[in-house]
Amino acid sequence: MKDGRGRFDSFVMFAEMRTGSNFLESNLNAMPGVTCHGEVFNPYFIGKKDQLTLFGYNLADREADPIALIRAMRVQTTGLAGFRYFHDHDPRVLQPVLDDPRCAKIILTRNPVESYVSWKIAQQTGQWKLTNAKNLKTAQVRFDAAEFETHVASLQEFQVQLMYALQVSGQTAFYIDYEDINDLDVLNGLAAFLGAEGLAGLDGSLKKQNPEEIAQKVLNPDEMERGLARLDRFNLARTPNFEPRRAPMVPQFIAARTAGLLYMPVRGGPVAQVTGWLQRFGAVESDFTQKSLRQWKKARVGHRSFTVLGHPVARAHDAFCSQILMGGFGQIREQLVKIHKLDLPAPGKDYADVASHRAGFIGFLKWIKLNLSGQTSARVDAHWASQAAVLQGFATFQGPDIVLREERLAEGLAFLAAEVGQEPPAVPPASVHDFTLLAEIYDAEVEAVAREAYARDYVAFGFSDWQGQLLR
Repeated sequence: MKDGRGRFDSFVMFAEMRTGSNFLESNLNAMPGVTCHGEVFNPYFIGKKDQLTLFGYNLADREADPIALIRAMRVQTTGLAGFRYFHDHDPRVLQPVLDDPRCAKIILTRNPVESYVSWKIAQQTGQWKLTNAKNLKTAQVRFDAAEFETHVASLQEFQVQLMYALQVSGQTAFYIDYEDINDLDVLNGLAAFLGAEGLAGLDGSLKKQNPEEIAQKVLNPDEMERGLARLDRFNLARTPNFEPRRAPMVPQFIAARTAGLLYMPVRGGPVAQVTGWLQRFGAVESDFTQKSLRQWKKARVGHRSFTVLGHPVARAHDAFCSQILMGGFGQIREQLVKIHKLDLPAPGKDYADVASHRAGFIGFLKWIKLNLSGQTSARVDAHWASQAAVLQGFATFQGPDIVLREERLAEGLAFLAAEVGQEPPAVPPASVHDFTLLAEIYDAEVEAVAREAYARDYVAFGFSDWQGQLLR
């Protein structure tokens, strides 16, 4: 409470339309010392329908400074103040509220099919609340499978965002389902979570709408069943991802000073080749900070940023040769040998024969699968991290304008040069290491093991089998 005795000085109820948030709000307001002010950040009103001012703020004031309205709400409310927040409310409010450990989080959920059908009925009848059962309006609605899939996707995305924010900040929320908002014991558990006095009984001012089973509420129940059967409810087709999130690595970006081209390298790819191409425009710059890179961009209207993806097999083989066989990553080499029983030659040396090199590379690919899945103690290095993770890391600062493919590098770079009004210089030849070439060991087994290790990249970027067109 505001006197400092409680854990919280405010709260937010994360909910959606037709999840029972009106009923839960009325019961929160029945708790002594607790006030929920409604949908304070609804785009069309403040707090409740047709209300355009609250705590001295109108819509324009709220638009100018939404956080100031939250501060005013806390100051001007006796006891614990809160509001309801839906996924389509003012996004500027979300992160500050999530980051505030003194703001209690209540997360209200409901079966998405039920909430979707209820929403469709409310749209058709115009009845969003019911206080007198005599005034109940009923209707049957048509289930739209495509619309429902979009509805579910937005709900899931928002819930994942909430969960992640709470995890990284070490906070917890009070989760409550639509089925439990009529349970007095559960609501008194919520009161205890908020540090408030419990209820003697439920607020009875609001009545349940549309209590029938779902099949009776829709005009096309058979079509609804077929539409729901199409959904992968348990996300069985998802490629699991346990790879740690990556930083954008801005200091490694390379820019052609006069050409307005910014290269965002993916390690293990043709970094030296692309850098050499940029140098043919003149001086290049690197070692950026986020601040200096923004300044570079501001000074070059029409600039283009880009990255280059390499085939997972070629990229992994490059990492195997240039990093592991060359003798870098001493601790990882030791782990590969002692724990994973990988036969490695002396640092800087190749295997005695092609068959041994192939066996060693397959062993390395199998280790990469474990490493990317979080099943080893070694870090995930940028040279063999999935390219999907690298690009997601870029996006935490800013994603590239253009993503090129190594197998069509000359065409892609020529297109980039034309984009910034430059004549494209010739692309330098790729450097070739002194170890056994991938073309000498590649076969269906190598491809299959690489697909297991880099399943995420193969799905994300549509890689076909390696064609052997590059000397890596």
